[in-house]
Amino acid sequence: MLDLFDDANLYQTLAYGSVRWGRKSLSHLVLKRAGEVLGIAQVRLVRPTPFKFGMAYLRWGPLFERRGRPLDPEVAALMAQALEQEYVCNRKLFLKILPNAFAGSARASAFQTAFCRFMPEPVVAENTYRTFVLDLTPSLEELRKKLDKKWRNQLSNAEKNGLKVITGTGDQQYETFSIIYREMRKRKAFETTVDVDEFAHIQRELPEAQRMQVLICEDNGVPVAGIVASAMGDSGVYLLGATGDQGLKSKGAYLLHWTLIKWLKDHGIRVYDLGGIDPQLNPGVYHFKEGLSGRDVCQISPLVASKSSLSAALVRAGMALQTRLRGVRNPSVRRTPNPKQVPADSGA
Repeated sequence: MLDLFDDANLYQTLAYGSVRWGRKSLSHLVLKRAGEVLGIAQVRLVRPTPFKFGMAYLRWGPLFERRGRPLDPEVAALMAQALEQEYVCNRKLFLKILPNAFAGSARASAFQTAFCRFMPEPVVAENTYRTFVLDLTPSLEELRKKLDKKWRNQLSNAEKNGLKVITGTGDQQYETFSIIYREMRKRKAFETTVDVDEFAHIQRELPEAQRMQVLICEDNGVPVAGIVASAMGDSGVYLLGATGDQGLKSKGAYLLHWTLIKWLKDHGIRVYDLGGIDPQLNPGVYHFKEGLSGRDVCQISPLVASKSSLSAALVRAGMALQTRLRGVRNPSVRRTPNPKQVPADSGA
């Protein structure tokens, strides 16, 4: 059913949910009218004890934008009602939704109206996803002209360096990327919640049409840099990136992103999400992505609903403890943000 929706994304695939959380933890809701599918949602269920409290977690959903149709606020409202009825009223769970909607957009407006009975969570670093979004509808010539001058010059230099980019979805391409990624982690010694092997497992479980694109940059036949991106519905999302020791001077990252932009346009993708930014903690990545001249946007706040104050309090206490434990984990590792920041996953 994911292929029916423009707002489909990797985090709503069965492969992601099964590998990340376990298939037995998943629940699926399908909204139909006269037999026609209007909306869908994949939800993670968390019940830490045998007692009747827990959380239902919906990441980057629900999906309600059918392909080729205008956004329908009525469908969004029906999905909100269905989710509240099933998980809050029927199952007595604390429901948390991480919407795939950027502030100021028509989708965000539809979300906020439809989920007006839900409470927005306070905005903190842990639940804020800020990124650059690049509109891919202009021509390649226009997109290139809009690039920051320095970024465009670096791209031109990379094109003159005789680099080769290989694109694919197979295990071999992903394993090549993993080798480059591990080399970079060893060099930079940063801590991250991203598990490159977990993404490899997700890749193997995905249907071919939904698989992540892996782009590898070669310099004289040697893989020196790579990126991994997902393209579903009308959007592409940058997930992972790495530059090996030999690729630091080749400027392969510029050529990789430009090649991905061309690939996304060729496959009808209209929007490219550059995968997260943090100007304070990771200024280098911020300035690199800024050079593509996308819009600086933030996702709207997570939305929550609960009929039980006890359940809500227990879930919030557990989430707070989880955050503190993350902060003290592996103290010997230098804590720096993931260089290619992925959307925060408070349900991890």
